[in-house]
Amino acid sequence: MEKKTEIFADGIGQIHFAGGMVRYDFVTLQPDTEGKANPTPVVNERIIMPPQGFLNMFNSMQNLIDKLLEAGVLKKNENAQQ
Repeated sequence: MEKKTEIFADGIGQIHFAGGMVRYDFVTLQPDTEGKANPTPVVNERIIMPPQGFLNMFNSMQNLIDKLLEAGVLKKNENAQQ
Protein backbone atom coordinates (compact mmCIF):
# COMPACT_ATOMS: atom_id res chain seq x y z
CA MET A 1 0.00 0.00 0.00
CA GLU A 2 1.23 3.43 -0.93
CA LYS A 3 1.98 5.84 1.94
CA LYS A 4 -0.20 8.96 1.92
CA THR A 5 0.25 12.12 3.92
CA GLU A 6 -2.70 13.33 5.96
CA ILE A 7 -2.99 16.98 6.91
CA PHE A 8 -5.33 18.23 9.61
CA ALA A 9 -6.67 21.79 9.58
CA ASP A 10 -9.30 23.48 11.70
CA GLY A 11 -10.20 25.63 8.72
CA ILE A 12 -9.05 27.94 5.98
CA GLY A 13 -7.55 31.19 7.16
CA GLN A 14 -7.43 32.88 3.80
CA ILE A 15 -8.01 32.19 0.12
CA HIS A 16 -6.32 34.51 -2.33
CA PHE A 17 -5.32 34.76 -5.97
CA ALA A 18 -1.71 35.69 -6.74
CA GLY A 19 0.67 34.91 -9.55
CA GLY A 20 -2.09 33.31 -11.58
CA MET A 21 -2.76 30.71 -8.88
CA VAL A 22 -5.39 30.22 -6.17
CA ARG A 23 -3.78 29.88 -2.74
CA TYR A 24 -5.40 28.41 0.38
CA ASP A 25 -3.85 28.98 3.80
CA PHE A 26 -4.93 26.20 6.15
CA VAL A 27 -4.91 26.97 9.87
CA THR A 28 -4.94 25.11 13.14
CA LEU A 29 -6.23 26.70 16.33
CA GLN A 30 -3.53 27.19 18.97
CA PRO A 31 -4.40 28.03 22.60
CA ASP A 32 -2.67 30.91 24.35
CA THR A 33 -0.07 30.02 26.98
CA GLU A 34 -2.47 30.46 29.91
CA GLY A 35 -5.40 28.84 28.11
CA LYS A 36 -7.65 31.82 28.90
CA ALA A 37 -8.09 33.60 25.56
CA ASN A 38 -9.74 32.22 22.46
CA PRO A 39 -7.44 30.01 20.38
CA THR A 40 -5.43 31.80 17.70
CA PRO A 41 -5.53 30.53 14.11
CA VAL A 42 -1.99 29.75 12.93
CA VAL A 43 -1.20 29.08 9.25
CA ASN A 44 0.51 25.71 8.95
CA GLU A 45 -0.01 24.61 5.33
CA ARG A 46 -0.65 26.25 1.98
CA ILE A 47 -2.19 24.63 -1.09
CA ILE A 48 -1.57 26.32 -4.44
CA MET A 49 -3.52 25.34 -7.56
CA PRO A 50 -4.40 26.71 -10.98
CA PRO A 51 -7.83 28.32 -11.43
CA GLN A 52 -9.21 25.26 -13.28
CA GLY A 53 -8.15 23.03 -10.38
CA PHE A 54 -9.90 25.44 -8.00
CA LEU A 55 -13.11 25.21 -10.04
CA ASN A 56 -12.94 21.41 -10.13
CA MET A 57 -12.39 21.29 -6.36
CA PHE A 58 -15.24 23.74 -5.76
CA ASN A 59 -17.56 21.57 -7.86
CA SER A 60 -16.52 18.45 -5.89
CA MET A 61 -17.14 20.26 -2.60
CA GLN A 62 -20.57 21.44 -3.76
CA ASN A 63 -21.47 17.86 -4.72
CA LEU A 64 -20.44 16.65 -1.27
CA ILE A 65 -22.43 19.43 0.42
CA ASP A 66 -25.50 18.39 -1.59
CA LYS A 67 -25.06 14.75 -0.48
CA LEU A 68 -24.61 15.79 3.18
CA LEU A 69 -27.77 17.91 2.98
CA GLU A 70 -29.67 15.01 1.42
CA ALA A 71 -28.43 12.64 4.14
CA GLY A 72 -29.46 15.09 6.89
CA VAL A 73 -25.90 15.55 8.15
CA LEU A 74 -26.12 19.25 7.32
CA LYS A 75 -29.12 21.54 7.42
CA LYS A 76 -29.64 24.43 5.03
CA ASN A 77 -29.64 27.85 6.67
CA GLU A 78 -32.68 29.53 5.18
CA ASN A 79 -31.72 32.86 6.80
CA ALA A 80 -28.29 33.00 5.12
CA GLN A 81 -27.76 35.76 2.59
CA GLN A 82 -28.04 34.59 -0.98
